[in-house]
Amino acid sequence: MKALSETQFESATSAASALNEAGRAMRVLSSLSWDNDMRAAFLSRGTIPAPDYAPVDTAKAREAIAHARRHIDGDHGVMAWLSRLCETLESTASLMETRGTAAFLEHSAALYGQPTDVMLDKTTRVLDLARHMDATLEGMDFDQLVVEGYETELDADAFAQALREKLDPYFGDDAPSVIVAPDVSSKAAASSRRIRIRTDAYFTDRDVDQLLHHEALVHCATGLNGRRQSNFPILSRSHPGTTEVQEGLAVFAEIITGNMDPRRFRRLSGRVLAIQMAIEGADFKEVYDFFLPRAGDPEQAYENTRRVFRGGLMTGGAPFTKDIVYLNGLLRVHNFIRTAVKLRRSDLIRVLFVGKLDIEDIPALAHLARHDQILPPKFMPPWASDLRFLVSYMAYSAFLNQVKMPGFQAYYEEALGDVPDVWAFADGDPGT
Repeated sequence: MKALSETQFESATSAASALNEAGRAMRVLSSLSWDNDMRAAFLSRGTIPAPDYAPVDTAKAREAIAHARRHIDGDHGVMAWLSRLCETLESTASLMETRGTAAFLEHSAALYGQPTDVMLDKTTRVLDLARHMDATLEGMDFDQLVVEGYETELDADAFAQALREKLDPYFGDDAPSVIVAPDVSSKAAASSRRIRIRTDAYFTDRDVDQLLHHEALVHCATGLNGRRQSNFPILSRSHPGTTEVQEGLAVFAEIITGNMDPRRFRRLSGRVLAIQMAIEGADFKEVYDFFLPRAGDPEQAYENTRRVFRGGLMTGGAPFTKDIVYLNGLLRVHNFIRTAVKLRRSDLIRVLFVGKLDIEDIPALAHLARHDQILPPKFMPPWASDLRFLVSYMAYSAFLNQVKMPGFQAYYEEALGDVPDVWAFADGDPGT
């Protein structure tokens, strides 16, 4: 890839600034928010939510995108990246314009995909992965996996304080503020500048580390790194084109740091299954009934259902498909990192953290980095900045792909068939 000429570079930075303005004008999740009073009405009286979405004006965003297109010239890889961003942000505008209609699904699928989409191997669907994970974890007694005394319950204020203490060593003066507020639809939400915790939410001390690695050391860190990219400010902006890799990277961080809970993994799988149910016509109540026995808690079941139906139709047929990105993004990130290690290109892992991006953008961004036109990431999680464990893990993971696992599994299934049950971890020290 040749270096951008001075004129091309000026055009590219002008386009990126215009796209940043377009992204600033379109806050997708905020535009899909529901009044929290609908939760109480549904749980107490069975009243189906009837969200009233505030009007949105996408005209200025579309003008900014058109302005960016006028500055995109030639077939250079950087120009191709900016062209993809234009298409993504145009679809984002269409998504917001069609909230509450059947057309919403078309634009949601264009931005986030849908469960029946085939992955990069041209064979496996996201739905297949979700069904596999769900079947593997179904019926497992998760309570037996908890080490006694390890999951102390925390209210929102105690959780926020514990998180603040974790943030300072990583971010120093740039640490995002942690705010407890009543108007957070999920239990927690993060941007580069702040992490908001819902006032009535409860957590465990294990959740502190999970949120640190998922929200702070991925979402906040990439946002802060993106804000340093003065030539390409769009890298600081969260938008649907970055969601899959951002969430995949965050889930990968939970796994690689030992902070993934199987209940959470099954919850991610269940959301994919529920999205497919809604696409096939299941209504709000039917999807809630699907989640209720899985969650074991009406409020959690409602929250899972709300995530599927926000922006779409309560009668089914047009759900919000964003929640398929966690599993598909995880696979994409895992295989990208594994390939980078195999090719001895661990430098490209650093590019993942320069801002908010898609893996398809990495060739263009690496080109810009090579010519000092974007800055290296200032904030990175320990597992990515010190690659010794990650490289070892990925090398072993690559070897496992070559091993014919069914033979191993059949041997151990026969060997373990008559082995009696013994103590659960909670009854003794699993390390002795």
